[in-house]
Amino acid sequence: MAVDHLLLQTALGLSPKSITPIPQHGLLHFLQSIALSSDNPNEPFYIFDLATITALMSLWTQSLPTVRPFYAVKCNPNPALLAAMAALGSNFDCASTSEIQAVLALGVSPDRIVFANPCKPESHIKFAAAVGVNLTTFDSVYEIEKIRSCHPKSALLLRIKPPEDGGARCQLGQKYGALPDEIIPLLEAAKAADLAVVGVSFHIGSGDAETEAYSSAIAAARGVFDTAVRLALPPMNVLNIGGGFTAGPQFEKAAVTINSALKEYFPAELNITVMAEPGRYFAESAFTLAVNVIGKRVRGDHREYWINDGIYGSMNCILYDHATVSCTPLALKSNRKNPTCGGMKMYGSTVFGPTCDGLDTVLTGYQLPDLEVGDWLVWPKMGAYTAAAGSNFNGFNTAAIETYIVYSDQGNGAVLG
Repeated sequence: MAVDHLLLQTALGLSPKSITPIPQHGLLHFLQSIALSSDNPNEPFYIFDLATITALMSLWTQSLPTVRPFYAVKCNPNPALLAAMAALGSNFDCASTSEIQAVLALGVSPDRIVFANPCKPESHIKFAAAVGVNLTTFDSVYEIEKIRSCHPKSALLLRIKPPEDGGARCQLGQKYGALPDEIIPLLEAAKAADLAVVGVSFHIGSGDAETEAYSSAIAAARGVFDTAVRLALPPMNVLNIGGGFTAGPQFEKAAVTINSALKEYFPAELNITVMAEPGRYFAESAFTLAVNVIGKRVRGDHREYWINDGIYGSMNCILYDHATVSCTPLALKSNRKNPTCGGMKMYGSTVFGPTCDGLDTVLTGYQLPDLEVGDWLVWPKMGAYTAAAGSNFNGFNTAAIETYIVYSDQGNGAVLG
């Protein structure tokens, strides 16, 4: 880890002064120091653990050695996270001009970027052409025409709909991906437009997807490769297996499935470049969110708390990403001697966000101790599709939430203990 720590300290976009080393299981103490700081007026804040993504990158390299990660910027475009991913050697999956600009600003070469949006505004395609981002996805004849007109030098990946959706929380097949009977017409249309289709991409869906879906999708992609040969197109050499990865046992299972399918359908002698678009895998567990209790109501044995972040902010993941969130008390005002409230009586509780909309309800029936206004709630695994999709509804600005950067021993500083 020491080498990676030094690498990240010297990375473009990261300042050594902004990185705080913390010992293993040292997050609790660090949280308290920030929450009690005179510089923090009880505003919510994130803690980003560089060691977590360092460990995850190492695991990716070990588990999927032939698959190049292209971090999905949309998952979490935090500048420090992008800088760390770039320093660790990741490539990038971008979906817009702004995302491409953010990555290029870190000194990343444009050939490390895939413009992985199958339907792009013409102005964004022209921008990609101007900066040399020369690989993109498509799944319709109308996209072919836009690319022919705006960026004829771009290489293309045909996005196909996977045979199985993988049962993911966020399914993408209803919006993107060519159907089987559309593949030949699309390949012929690209050939007629004098555009180079260099490979195939797919996405089985995001969040808790069934790993078996990768196998059938890889098999389907091989079918497209063979179809291109029959149509006398130049041989394809790129396979993009998309995202859908979650850190933990599910990733280990997915890696076994993917490696087996690649060996069967794309053996090494074919010399295919295999890429993937992990977002959640890297971002989710690297970020911890702390929010302040700003209001309270007691109704019998039930407790109701208001916090200064919610559904229109970081917790939008509950609606848009179908996430299940959890929290731990940090009673720095009411019980500083036992801030995690170990052994205390628990009450069924509702946690509301700060806006005036009744929809802004984060948890119901959740077990929490009796807290007071001014105490804190700490939320682990809050790095994926959280702040990225937050708003400033009612004047509560998610983009203003500060992020503190740490480097924990053994990459597990994001676990309270």
